[in-house]
Amino acid sequence: MPNKTQHELLYRVALTLIPNIGPALAKNLLAYCGSAETVFKAPKAKLLKVPGIGEDRAQFITQSDVLHEAENELKFIEKYAIAPLFFTDEKYPSRLKECADSPLLLYYKGKADLNAEKTLGIVGTRRATDYGRDMVKKITSALATQDILIVSGLAYGIDIAAHQAALEHQLKTVAVLGHGLNTIYPQQHKATAQKMIEQGGLLSEFRSTEKMSPHNFPNRNRIVAGLCDALIVIESAEDGGAVLTANIANTYNRDVFAVPGKTTDKWSKGCNRLIKTNRAQLIESGEDVLTALNWNIELGVVKKSKQQRELLLNLSEEERKIYNALNEGNDMEIDALAEKTAMSGGMLAALLLEMEMKDWIVTLPGKRYKLF
Repeated sequence: MPNKTQHELLYRVALTLIPNIGPALAKNLLAYCGSAETVFKAPKAKLLKVPGIGEDRAQFITQSDVLHEAENELKFIEKYAIAPLFFTDEKYPSRLKECADSPLLLYYKGKADLNAEKTLGIVGTRRATDYGRDMVKKITSALATQDILIVSGLAYGIDIAAHQAALEHQLKTVAVLGHGLNTIYPQQHKATAQKMIEQGGLLSEFRSTEKMSPHNFPNRNRIVAGLCDALIVIESAEDGGAVLTANIANTYNRDVFAVPGKTTDKWSKGCNRLIKTNRAQLIESGEDVLTALNWNIELGVVKKSKQQRELLLNLSEEERKIYNALNEGNDMEIDALAEKTAMSGGMLAALLLEMEMKDWIVTLPGKRYKLF
């Protein structure tokens, strides 16, 4: 005999299995009926009062046998320790919940918090070039200075490069799948997916029997866009799926960034077009993303270890003057530093360069400097 939680989940899963009823209509049904269970127990006359349901859908709800299918799905998620996330659950992604077409139910296997403080999507062409893969590595390396969750779609090309770069830099990463969690597509990415379960997770709105199908990708893409604070596009044809994801992200009022490429490169035309039409902000590095999102107030600095702090005691007298000036003034232009430290321009420039190479300071736009 199922307990109360399983009983409730059974009807929630069944609600997602009713044909021709998407997330918006399902939420209407819940609003009118009060719960998933009462949807199935409501008389046809009551169902007909729900906007958008109509005769055929109401007839199907009252006569369908989707509860049996839902029972099989419950057995699957229990066997493989998959977490079902209903849109009213606390662990359901809050960013996604803001989107009108957010899924009613998600299936999740992983350890990453889907409500992480900072979340970025990275998407792009399946036919990534060396330039695209290098940009993924470069951007992810800079993002690794912060605790950021990386989201993508586990596809060939940019997607898998983003997941692998995140794993390499100890960032949590989640893949949104266009099929059920009973399989991994493409199979070549299965080893990476297994690692992600420990250092991120796998997420899908599709039940276990749902096979990979091209018509599932737009649904998958909207989840990628909705999960994130911002989306980064690295290489895409003009009509590529990554551009479609960027368009969705814009409708969700997400920040969208794109890496530019050669005007003659097919796989950069989508990014260049996004930038040209003001649907994406041009970026050249991970630092650009951190700056645009105001995530680098501390310039992405990893907290200093005790050993690093002790090294401050080894500063020379001149370096100490610069350190004290920046410590008091937060960030300063080079002319103000010269006046504050009473140093010549040549000496100051040399010391600043040496301190920057030691990771004691960083250079800001406009010849300004700040402590690292």
